[in-house]
Formats: sequence, structure tokens, C-alpha cells
Amino acid sequence: MRVAIVTGASSGIGFGCAAKLAADGMAVLATGRDANRLARLAAEVADADRIATVAVDLTTDQAPAQIVDAALARWGRVDFLINNAGVGSPKPLHETDDETLDHFLNLMLRAPFRLARDVLPHLRPGSAIINVTSTFAVVGGLRGGAYSAAKGGLTALTTHIACQYGAQGIRCNAVAPGVTVTPMVEKRLEEPRFHKINTEMTPYPRLGRVDDIANTVAFLCSEAGAFINGQTIVVDGGWSTTKYLSDFGLDSHWVQQ
Repeated sequence: MRVAIVTGASSGIGFGCAAKLAADGMAVLATGRDANRLARLAAEVADADRIATVAVDLTTDQAPAQIVDAALARWGRVDFLINNAGVGSPKPLHETDDETLDHFLNLMLRAPFRLARDVLPHLRPGSAIINVTSTFAVVGGLRGGAYSAAKGGLTALTTHIACQYGAQGIRCNAVAPGVTVTPMVEKRLEEPRFHKINTEMTPYPRLGRVDDIANTVAFLCSEAGAFINGQTIVVDGGWSTTKYLSDFGLDSHWVQQ
């Protein structure tokens, strides 16, 4: 049985990825800060042989060793690392203080870097690391600030790992979601500006779902994705690669604000 570590698994995309990999027959070590939410994930998987959870703050110095040791103690191996944990609602550069900058970089760049470093000695040929980045690491994003910086750094880390360790049979890819409907994003979609930017400029007639990202991650962990290395797969319905504007957007009366 192959083993995956999924960070940020207590909700949203991480929850979906953990549940999907478990449904595909993997054992999953799920991490997050909220033990109660992790317990709900374990209940959904409903197979004690294939799920374990660790409630931990990824930014602490001991977190990577704690996570890897837990997977090894339970199953004796690690095959996949899904670096998913993150935080949203960034501010633009000129509004970002040092505390916010450090928080974003620590959680979304330093933590996955350190966890990947601790996992690498235990990966064998056919293993993979998947970093969940963002469309804001692919195109310029309004208000991206420290979020864009962290996700862009994670993209560069992805290509480095792919190059450095590919000859050992260890792959590394990034999955870059567009706006994906999760509880956190649902609140933001109540903002008219955010809603318009994402709904009226996405050519596919809906926003992303957690399953869209989880299925892409599962594909990259499967034999079907075994020759994909050093790539970013953008899952956004075409938002980042087109200059689409809906009929509503084209026909609307534009006013200066």
C-alpha cells in the first residue's frame, strides 16, 4: 500500500485530496491545525488502516520530523507528499507588513521546503512531491503581495526538485488552482468585485470545485502521470490563459469608481 502525506487536510482542497487518495486505495497521513476537523476526515475515510492524522502547526521547527516520523511509524514508508497548506486574503505589497510577510512565507514556502527535505531520504523510485500553488504564481494577481511571492517561490522549488531528484525516479510537479469554491472562498465570492473578476472572466461556465484539484493531484500520483515532471498544471477553467469576458461583462454599463 502506497502512502501519501497531505498537509492542510482539515478543510477545503487538502480535505478533498486526502479523501480522494484514500478512496484510490492509498494510506494517508493527514495534517492540519484543527484536530476536530481532522477527525471528520478520518470518519469520512472510515478505514483505520488507511488514515492517520497529526494536528500540528507546520511552521514550527519540529513539524517536518514529527510528520514524517508519524508516517514511517504507522506504515514504514512514504511515497507521496502533497504540500497543500496555505492561507488566503493577502494584501498588495504596499499594505503588507513584515508580520504578514513572514507568516505567508513561513507557511507556504519555508514549511513545504523543510517538509520536502525531510521526506526526500525516504522516497523511492516512482514517488512524487506535488506542490499546490496558485494561478497567482502563473500570472500577475491583484492584491497578491506576499501570497504571490510565496507561491512563486514554491513553483521554483518544484522545478528544482524535479531537476535535482528526477534521475532517482522522484518526480515533482505543481498544481495551480484558480478560484476554487471552498468555505473560505464562498465568503469572498460575496464581494461583487471578486465575484465579477472570477465568474465573468472564466470561459468555462462554472468555478473550480475541490474535486477538480483532488482529481488532478490523484492523476499526478498515478501511473497515468508517471512521466510528468517539473510541470505546473493550472486548473482554472481557462481564467489565466485567455482574455475572455462574458457577454454580461461586455454588455454591462461600466462606471468609474
